Amino acid sequence: MVSPLKTSMMGNRSLYLIRIIFIALSLSGWTASALAVNASATAKAETLADARPQAETLADARSKAVAALLTPWQPDNSIIDLAQPLQGRRRQVALFSDMGSWMGFGLTTEATTFRGPYDICQRRWLAEAVVAPKEAGVGEVCYTPGVLTLTAEGLRQRIFFTDAHTALLTLDGALSDGWQCSAEGLDPGAEARADGNTVAIRFKGGERLLLTFPKQMTLTTNGHNYTATLHGSAARLDVAISFLWDKTVTDATQTVVASWPLAHADAAWKANRDRWTGYLSKVIRPDMKPAHNRVAAKAIVTLIGNWRQQRGGLLHDGLIPSLSVNYFVGCWAWDCWRFSAALASFAPELAKDNMRVMFDWQQADGMIPDCVYPNPQENNYRNSKPPLAAWAVDKIWESTHDTAFVREMLPKLVAYHRWWYQKRDHDHNGLCEFGATDGTLEAAAWESGMDNAIRFDSARMVRNGDNAWSLDQESVDLNAYLVLDRRLLEKFSAILGQPLKMEGISLSASELAEVVNDAFFDAETKWYFDRKLGTHRFVREMGCEGYVPLWVGIATRPAFSGILHWLRDTRKLSTYIPFPTIAADNPKYDPNGYWRGPIWLDETYYAIEALRHYLPKPDEADKYTCQVFDRLQGLTGLGAIYENYDTKTGAPLQSANFSWSAAHLLMLYNDYGL
Repeated sequence: MVSPLKTSMMGNRSLYLIRIIFIALSLSGWTASALAVNASATAKAETLADARPQAETLADARSKAVAALLTPWQPDNSIIDLAQPLQGRRRQVALFSDMGSWMGFGLTTEATTFRGPYDICQRRWLAEAVVAPKEAGVGEVCYTPGVLTLTAEGLRQRIFFTDAHTALLTLDGALSDGWQCSAEGLDPGAEARADGNTVAIRFKGGERLLLTFPKQMTLTTNGHNYTATLHGSAARLDVAISFLWDKTVTDATQTVVASWPLAHADAAWKANRDRWTGYLSKVIRPDMKPAHNRVAAKAIVTLIGNWRQQRGGLLHDGLIPSLSVNYFVGCWAWDCWRFSAALASFAPELAKDNMRVMFDWQQADGMIPDCVYPNPQENNYRNSKPPLAAWAVDKIWESTHDTAFVREMLPKLVAYHRWWYQKRDHDHNGLCEFGATDGTLEAAAWESGMDNAIRFDSARMVRNGDNAWSLDQESVDLNAYLVLDRRLLEKFSAILGQPLKMEGISLSASELAEVVNDAFFDAETKWYFDRKLGTHRFVREMGCEGYVPLWVGIATRPAFSGILHWLRDTRKLSTYIPFPTIAADNPKYDPNGYWRGPIWLDETYYAIEALRHYLPKPDEADKYTCQVFDRLQGLTGLGAIYENYDTKTGAPLQSANFSWSAAHLLMLYNDYGL
């Protein structure tokens, strides 16, 4: 997708098909001018037939590129180094997780086995190593999509997930008679009991680990720990590690479930490989540099690693921002919508559930809360988040053409759209403000998503009604988002063949676009700014909110010509990592200032996609995409994807393994060359 203006035309799948066909035709001697000739239907069919061998060649190339990313055991193939300390500014852990599980596994710098599991919800290690082979040596580790491997002294260990509750550990090597393993560093309050070939380890919080061993193993326990002993020799052993946190799944039921991958380990492994091959094959492009394919794969790994199974107040599966940070155990509104937009290209069913996890808690007046948690008492209703839900639904629609999903979501989207005008339009002029339900400036800034943005430094709160407050300034990004929102609501209504009912809202999307453009574009400065209520005075702080109307496509071509000067200015916006949150020459610029200087990749994405839409060729947009991929520290190497980055150095900041950044890196990758 090039820009929201073009969402009604085609999705990423269609665009990628066009790439494939174009390259194939070019390689077979066809030119763009030849394609433009008014050929007959027969000639077109012949052209496609001629292109098929080339398309097949490209498919083979894509398969090879995917296979290279999935090759385990070789340390050079690692996608992320889980053994090294994370570089962000927060205390955090590096984990491998998959399938929506609430447990993860890690590594130490001198790994002899896999660390953990880690309880992602309660944020604690349940064990240093729940299956620790006796006298295991330090080995070489490799983390490729979907699997963590370790090789040491002739023993190869592999762990991958078979479902949301279970991981399968494979030990491959010459295991002699009497070979043993046990747990290391179990929580002091843990209690271990053996029943048949299963060890149940119970923790004080009610969590349980179930370890299901092959029947040739003898299990003994001392009440706190266990020992599993092999009788005879073996070339391979498989152990199912299951994690349960409540009584919705019983030990007996899970033991039966876990017995299948244990008995069919090769089939389980194939299913894992097939699933990850499916993810990557929908995205990886043979026309991209291997280093950039690596970025795309790392983005997918990050998104899937942050997938969490429904639990408590999370009524559907959803994605958390980061499995590495202790308070990210819930789902945030605009975060989820960004994640779904990226997931649509390779995991659309998960993208749908990730939308539902927020709308499950939509209020009677249409409001979507800021965030929801497994414990609903922790949900935040003080504020909402910028309206990007319809955009995410559109990305899913373009990928799936699932009319039923559009029908399910449309009334909810309409209610949310209407809520903004009912609760966040202080002077009823059709232009909205960010605000809060509790009247606090803190919550209103949170509602913008830009918690400490400089444009709010002098803002005050005004009361709109019961549980409804606004900032005393109309925000350009919010109103641009609402233009896109209304445009897509009109599109969805047309898809369903039903009229769009928007009580109290008379302007069409195109009419609203003109109003927003006229209200927020400063012809003198040639930039988009917030403006104060009443006086309509611009808040002249050049920031990333000005990228949004360009991304949405409401700027006129003449206006964009003036804006382009600033986008190319290396002192302001065309920085080492392009398109920071505020102009780099602003006296208030802070390289570690969260929304007061650093790079946030959603905003960089908006600016790059604006260039892709308004300029006749993609070259400049592609140049900036390459700068992002090549200059963010660790991105093409073994580093994690971070929440934000230093715009002048590319150094990572804040949280590691961040879904938000991964989503936009993936979308930049998908749009490259368009």
